[in-house]
Amino acid sequence: MRVVWWMALTAPLMAWGQAKSPIAERGNPKQDSCYVREVKSLPGSHAFAADFIEVMATDPRPTARDRNTVWALTADLNTDLPAEERALYISKSSNGGETWTQVARVDSRYFDSGIDEGLRNGLSVVPGGREFAITTQKGAFQVIPHGPDAVVKYIEGPRVPHDRPWISIPKKEGDPVRAAAVKMTADGKRLFVGYGYFDMEPQLFAYHKGREGAWVEDGPLPQLPTDLDIFSMEFDRPRDPRPGSLYVGTGDQVYRLDLRTIKWIQIQGVEPDSAIHGINTVGGLHLAACWGVYVPVGPDKVGRLTDAEFIYHKDDDETGPNVRAYGIEIDPARPSRQVVTALTGVYISRDSGGSWKRLNELPEGEYRTAHFNADGTVIISGMPGTFVANPFSGGCLPHLKTREKPDE
Repeated sequence: MRVVWWMALTAPLMAWGQAKSPIAERGNPKQDSCYVREVKSLPGSHAFAADFIEVMATDPRPTARDRNTVWALTADLNTDLPAEERALYISKSSNGGETWTQVARVDSRYFDSGIDEGLRNGLSVVPGGREFAITTQKGAFQVIPHGPDAVVKYIEGPRVPHDRPWISIPKKEGDPVRAAAVKMTADGKRLFVGYGYFDMEPQLFAYHKGREGAWVEDGPLPQLPTDLDIFSMEFDRPRDPRPGSLYVGTGDQVYRLDLRTIKWIQIQGVEPDSAIHGINTVGGLHLAACWGVYVPVGPDKVGRLTDAEFIYHKDDDETGPNVRAYGIEIDPARPSRQVVTALTGVYISRDSGGSWKRLNELPEGEYRTAHFNADGTVIISGMPGTFVANPFSGGCLPHLKTREKPDE
């Protein structure tokens, strides 16, 4: 697993580093249409992948006043630091990602950088941003900001069983099982955590907020109809305190858990062996998957964008729908505007996914996360770092080199 982590992260970053060009510090989005600005105020060493935001989250309340406030989880796993100085950080931005302030530091006792840490950690925000729920290779944790570090409490979950799967990560019987995707209802009263990644079969646990403020385990939900790991989760109505369904993306398919009947329904239209890296439910079910983007076509049914043309590389005119997507974000105020973060860059659509353009103002590299601000700007993050951009302004167009036809 350690080799996979470095292969996944090092290659794109090295390629970017060799061809890196300076990013202009553009101070006025009205004067410079794309307004691509690199963010350097995240906490940590700023070394390899330390400025990569793994996940962003907002106040889940529909009545939250400041829609430009966002929280981020980063992992500073710099190998030049002593192991005890490596940390996960929760940061807050109140100006749409332009600057960030450290909210909580989670020290190395609560994660394991030796077994694929920093790749699929999760983050959920309690209404008002008073506390957080995060997931790591050592389980799920309640994080309460307090001084320079934080009060971190283990959220009781499953342990590595005596009979482990035949593929295993370096854990022993009784260790906490790896936790991945995590989702909290908009009222902050219910929590769902996905567990298991080579140390136990995938399992979804439910919790409720106890009287003393701790998360109380309600137990496991019915077994998922798959033996592959959980990658992503999203409610059908994320800002509703009582959503009707929870969508769960796995290493092969996506399923809907009806929260009333507590039964699983498989979503139709997803091709076999599709790793569902990201789920978005603005305007219906949208999926970012391994080698494809899916859009809603009916109840419990999606269709893969086979006619879409993604521009893979800025110096190449290769196009096609087989982009390896990690996330799909949709502007809640303008649902026709969409952003896909992928292995080969960042792509935008102004027409609900009908056509796509590559955001070539960003450095080359692999991008994982994005977030729409209320003013239409977008926070974008990946291996090359974190950026704020204005990709939907009229002058933000791709700059492509045209292949010349050979002389006849």
